[in-house]
Amino acid sequence: MSVPVAKALFGHYRRHPFQVLLVWLGLTLGVALLVGVMSINQHAQDSYQKGANLFTNPFPYVLHHRERGARIDESTYISMRRSGYNQCVPIDLFRTRTADGRDIQLMGVDTVAMFAFNAANPTSQYQEERPFVDGYGTQWVSAELANHFGWREGQMLSLEGGQQIGPLKLLDGSRIGAGTRLFGDMSVIRGLSDHDGFALVYCGEMSKEDRETLRSILPSTVTLSRTETAQLGPLTRAFHLNLFAMGMLAFVVGLFIFYQAISLSMAQRQPLVGIMRELGVGRKSLAVVVSIEMLIWLLLGLVGGNVTGLLLAQKLMPTVATTLSDLYGANVDLTLQWQWEWGLYSFLLGVCGFVLASGWPLYRLLTTPPARLSKRMSLVRFSGREFSWQALVASIFLVVAVLVYIAPQSQTQGFTLIALILIGGGLLLPFMMWKAFLLVSDRVKSARMRWFLSDASASLTYRGIAAMAFMMAIATNIGMETMVGSFRTTTEGWLQQRLAADIYIQPDKEIAADLSSWLEEQEGVQQSLVQWRNDIETAQGTIEVYTIGTSREEREALALKVTMPDYWSYLHRDNNMLISESLALKFDLQPGETINLPEPFGASWKVAGVYFDYGNPYSQVMISNRSDLIPWMQEQGRVGVAALLEEGMNDEQLVSRLRDQFGLQETQVSNQADILDRAMRIFDRTFLVTDTLCTLTLIIAICGLFFSTLATELSRQRQYALLRYMGISGRELAFLGGGQLMMIGLFSALFALPLGLMIAEVLINIVLKYSFGWTMSVSYFPMSYLITLGGSLLTLLLAGCWPVWRLIKRSAVLSLRDAQ
Repeated sequence: MSVPVAKALFGHYRRHPFQVLLVWLGLTLGVALLVGVMSINQHAQDSYQKGANLFTNPFPYVLHHRERGARIDESTYISMRRSGYNQCVPIDLFRTRTADGRDIQLMGVDTVAMFAFNAANPTSQYQEERPFVDGYGTQWVSAELANHFGWREGQMLSLEGGQQIGPLKLLDGSRIGAGTRLFGDMSVIRGLSDHDGFALVYCGEMSKEDRETLRSILPSTVTLSRTETAQLGPLTRAFHLNLFAMGMLAFVVGLFIFYQAISLSMAQRQPLVGIMRELGVGRKSLAVVVSIEMLIWLLLGLVGGNVTGLLLAQKLMPTVATTLSDLYGANVDLTLQWQWEWGLYSFLLGVCGFVLASGWPLYRLLTTPPARLSKRMSLVRFSGREFSWQALVASIFLVVAVLVYIAPQSQTQGFTLIALILIGGGLLLPFMMWKAFLLVSDRVKSARMRWFLSDASASLTYRGIAAMAFMMAIATNIGMETMVGSFRTTTEGWLQQRLAADIYIQPDKEIAADLSSWLEEQEGVQQSLVQWRNDIETAQGTIEVYTIGTSREEREALALKVTMPDYWSYLHRDNNMLISESLALKFDLQPGETINLPEPFGASWKVAGVYFDYGNPYSQVMISNRSDLIPWMQEQGRVGVAALLEEGMNDEQLVSRLRDQFGLQETQVSNQADILDRAMRIFDRTFLVTDTLCTLTLIIAICGLFFSTLATELSRQRQYALLRYMGISGRELAFLGGGQLMMIGLFSALFALPLGLMIAEVLINIVLKYSFGWTMSVSYFPMSYLITLGGSLLTLLLAGCWPVWRLIKRSAVLSLRDAQ
């Protein structure tokens, strides 16, 4: 009995081949984006755990300067070698740009020290992996990064300054730990810059006693810690969580498309199922055959989704790795290997989603009386009640969202709110459209318009779910556009305010006073500002301590959020401080309250104000340069000097004289324009992956609505044939298909706009706030919204007209015969 039933039911796809694509597309693309994001996140976490590997040699420890960007003196490394620490290898890092404007980072190793390490650890490397056998100018690069940038084996790489490095040697990521960096001998970096000293010193395995001894001989400015992997987990958690949330959203959108396709397939087969039921086919046989069909779709979707997801992750990995390198200094490998855990997670989520997507259409098909199944309009009449039930469930979701919003805020609460808003809005959309179309159709006088609106209302049976997915994708795009745009506007304005000086110098503290005095004497220099900084460790993490002077320029450079009255005079006397917004959130502090910090601060420091800080993963405090802690800052801390120039002053000439006078390296001097340009380039790259995922989600939703419309219009060819016999022209039929879809799309888009703005509010005021400790005002971008909505609606218009145009190109007789 099951074989004839299966042949009859599966034969449906021979008549409607587009539904094969629609069913496969929804589940496959949803799973693909989810697997892609999971693989990126897992691979990054694995790279953090792996640590620094140079030609498969593991270096679990690293020496670095306490001040970011500062370097370790060569004398420190020499004293380590003399003390017997031969397992340590110095490393240099150098950021530059290629001639075509790509940011790259060179990583140089001291070859002599590397050879000594290999000789002492003969089992730690593969013998065929001897570095620099092709010459000391060779730059090793992972094959994935080379493919991403379009580089080839043996190529010489041109830099923006006209220099050339190379040749390039391509290796797979399993044999070299270069990740997003080009790896070579340190002499290449020394030839491109005036570097002395080292950026890092990697060290092999050491006993606890050796580590303690090493710490005792290191200067106070240099610290020993686990390799760069140890602190990356907490720092990057919010970044990976945002990626995973986008992947889950794409999966839900794909699931809606899958549900739409299954519902359409079940609806179109209901007359066949009704006839089979009347001929004696039992529900059990039908249930078994349909369950086998669903299992086949599930397996095809999971296999296709995992393969496509891995390919997508491989394409996105260079961008993600570069972002993590710029933001957190992480060096993430670009070689992705499929892991069974991803397949298991996608299988479990796919099964759950599959049951939710196909369970109700299957139950409805099997429990509806055969007499009703045989009538083509039974499902349409039933859909009104189904939309009403969906609206009731949506109301429950929105009430729960209000209760969640009232509860104490957290990052998890923000993502929960977004999910409730999207799902509630999605479930409410078909009911709102259905009621609106019926309401307007009852009030128009034109018979054709009444029929047009009534038919559009009936078509929601087939298009409603796809419209929900389309609306959710648009709402997410608008929400992300608003959040990223607001974040960018706020960050750029904050940087321009904080970067009040024209030149920033990071000198050794022994020459800071002389350098500041020299700047004051130079023609064209208005003022020289000195700022000391240090770190203290608390139970809540590292807190950076900065000093601030009494000048008007320093006061105006503060981006203050809230302060005590007359905060400036309070700040420069007694135990008063300004604290960053993230620290205020972490300690739940307001101006006028007190904070207790470890020594040398002690208890009862009063908070004079809270300031915005969008450029730091750590919490910050500012104290007056008249504070009693200044001797401690000068003894153990670091120093920075800033110069304010007169209008029209050539900063390049001043920088050149400054470097010659005090022997400063290139990395120790920066100008305002370069800092701002680099910060904004890193910002734009940070959100490139999220923007890509949003775009892919919208494409999935548009494809789903397109193919559901295509399948629906092809299934209504009998209706179109009869309309042509009644005198309706081809142009009017094209208007019918395209117009209805445009109306549904426009309704969905207008419904999505306020929903997207609500999502942006939650992202900015809850998710960002509790992910990074930052708050900002929401900015709106009407032109960006118009482009997003206009492009989506234009695509839908073409989607609606094309299948109808295909039908009217055929003769009415053939269409009527094929529809029998």
